[in-house]
Amino acid sequence: MGQFGIGQGVRRLEDQRFLTGEGRYTDDIVVPRQCHAFFVRSPFAHAAINTIDIQEATNQPGVLGVYTAEDLTKAGVGDIPCLALMTGRDGQKVLTPPYPALARERVHHVGDTVALVVAETFEQAQEAAELVEVDYDPLPAVADLKAALEPDAPVVQESLPSNLCLDWAQGNESDVDAAFAKADHVARIELVNNRIVVNSMEPRALIADYDPQEDKFTLHAGSQGIYRLKDQLCQNIFNIPADKLRVITPDVGGGFGMKIFAYPEQVACLFAARELGRPVRWTGGRNESFQSDTQGRDHLTTAEMALDKDGHFLGIRVSTLANLGAYLSNFAPYIPTGASTQMYSGLYRIPAIHAEVKCVLTNTVPVDAYRGAGRPEASYVMERLVDEAARVVGLDRGEIRIRNFIRPEDLPYDTGLNRVYDSGDYPRLLKEACRQIDWEGFESRRAESRSRGMLRGIGLASYVEACGGMGEEEARISLDPDGGVTLVIGTMTNGQGHHTAYAQLLHDKFGLPLEKIRMVQGDSETVHKGGGTGGSRSLLMGGVSAQRAADRVIEKARQVAGDMLEASAEDIEFDDGLFRIAGTDRSIELSEIARRTHEGAGNGVSPIEETDGYKAEALTFPNGCHVCEIEVDPDTGCLRIVDYVVVDDFGTVVNPMLAAGQVHGGVAQGLGQALLEHTVYDEEGQLITASFMDYAMPRADDMPEVKLTLVEDMPCKTNPMGVKGAGEAGAIGAPPAIMNALLDALIPAGVKRIDMPATSEQVWRALQGASTTA
Repeated sequence: MGQFGIGQGVRRLEDQRFLTGEGRYTDDIVVPRQCHAFFVRSPFAHAAINTIDIQEATNQPGVLGVYTAEDLTKAGVGDIPCLALMTGRDGQKVLTPPYPALARERVHHVGDTVALVVAETFEQAQEAAELVEVDYDPLPAVADLKAALEPDAPVVQESLPSNLCLDWAQGNESDVDAAFAKADHVARIELVNNRIVVNSMEPRALIADYDPQEDKFTLHAGSQGIYRLKDQLCQNIFNIPADKLRVITPDVGGGFGMKIFAYPEQVACLFAARELGRPVRWTGGRNESFQSDTQGRDHLTTAEMALDKDGHFLGIRVSTLANLGAYLSNFAPYIPTGASTQMYSGLYRIPAIHAEVKCVLTNTVPVDAYRGAGRPEASYVMERLVDEAARVVGLDRGEIRIRNFIRPEDLPYDTGLNRVYDSGDYPRLLKEACRQIDWEGFESRRAESRSRGMLRGIGLASYVEACGGMGEEEARISLDPDGGVTLVIGTMTNGQGHHTAYAQLLHDKFGLPLEKIRMVQGDSETVHKGGGTGGSRSLLMGGVSAQRAADRVIEKARQVAGDMLEASAEDIEFDDGLFRIAGTDRSIELSEIARRTHEGAGNGVSPIEETDGYKAEALTFPNGCHVCEIEVDPDTGCLRIVDYVVVDDFGTVVNPMLAAGQVHGGVAQGLGQALLEHTVYDEEGQLITASFMDYAMPRADDMPEVKLTLVEDMPCKTNPMGVKGAGEAGAIGAPPAIMNALLDALIPAGVKRIDMPATSEQVWRALQGASTTA
């Protein structure tokens, strides 16, 4: 291990640049002759478009063009594809309505893009857009998930027979029925997994350009990976060869899943750039983000568990309605189905599991992956259900978990849901988290709170998630003239600290100071392959690829060192930046090899550059335990998190400081969903929470001190680095831990159910309702 290598809490290399204003985000980029885009968006959730009159807008000063769906259709521009064509239990693939960049004939949600105005300045484009006259014929809309499945519900997409686009199931239904038939106890819960607006710090933005001489597009856009976006635009939408589009992603200010996908604005602006022969830029306003960024979660779930007399789990059945919005975003059908239900076993030995999911269209913004992408939804269901099972059976909530945990000696363990856990000690992590928060001493603290007229509760959640292992990754490393190295990698940092983590891995390989390890990402002209960032895959996939490419560079440099030292390469040892003939003091530095290979380029010598990749054979399964303690004021419903403990198993941890940052951020987002955030539509599909005036985001004073322990002696056994991923874990464990603690506080007051977001008002109303029925 080097001084700054694997396992060290190295400060982020990126931060100096960001903190001194040297970050370069999409909106910072200025290109010659650029013009500005503004979108006309639907004020209706559902309406027929009778006519669009663009004449007055076209004649305004500075206006360069006004475009509608008719223009894109004539040019052969395709629709945004759904890439997750899941098959339902009826054998039918998910029904996929058209998803055009500009609405054709009808609009399907508030904020749906209707027309694009391009002008010399943003102000001119905005003012002209207000003069585009759209004659709408409003139609009945449906935003409520249950209402959308009623027989008389308005049909969201006229090309489909109903609002049910996928009826999906997994597991063995007959085995589950048999388990319930012999059960001594049955626990049952109904849950709301509330809809979330992602609200990344940096809104979506783009610059679309077109070079008519080369017949080539260039797109600057914030993304979580250039190639998923590039492939869709080339193959599905513009039908052009791959070399006719360059995608560049500079710094990105947060993504959380939302910036993975293709969006209408990217398509329409690329089209306009080709029409005008000028670069077209667009930066979404915050209100546009609420109306157009993919949103997260939005499930209604009923879950049941069968148990024997001793509290052993016999089987579970879960039924979910999942809101996918008005159109199917790239991976929308996969998130509530394959991504979620395959984690319904949690960390437990459950002999029989069956889950069904009905994916439903509504007149709302499309829903897709949000931090954790299905795994937080599964964890929330399971950990709330296990708590209810403990109450039904009469067991301590920690005890019932330990009684049913998969034991270390059971590993590897096949859950029966296409998941095989390879490593971990789940009882150990729970016991340690409970020890740190003093679970045994809680009742005395509850009594003290009661003496002050307060309610106090404690809750826990043991989570597991599946991450990494998706697709493959490639890394290219070159030895630079100054003796440093440059890593070209296809993952895409959105603020996680990739440069730092990769530099630590390469520091261990080359013995170089961190400042001599450079990273290049986010440009399809330079990066030849890449799966991007999502599912906590970057360190696993990119890290192994980088290490393998580094080994190739060292081996090639060893050959050069042998020639320079007049020795066989087999006799050359390498350590800490120095090649040495074994058993002698004759050596040459890596930096000298770099200098000579660059100086001698073209004379039978070439600079050293090597590429290697990694395709994982299995997923990784980070896991842990969150324990939360809450105090509630029954007179106001206000609550305070008084203690919060996390014990996590991420396998090998490259940088504990980065891992802690990921956990803290995830807990903040989980807390936001549990207590504050809620996307609300009215009966007509109008978005009520369309700004920060109406949508509550977590603030610093909402956050507790998060006491984090990383257990690092159980490396993953299915990848060379032993890493398990850490990016989404905090957002998975936090919501059930917080809500379990809150319900524990409220049950003595007669409250039997409370859903996210448990705002102060909701808590107060629940307490008032309990006192009324008491």
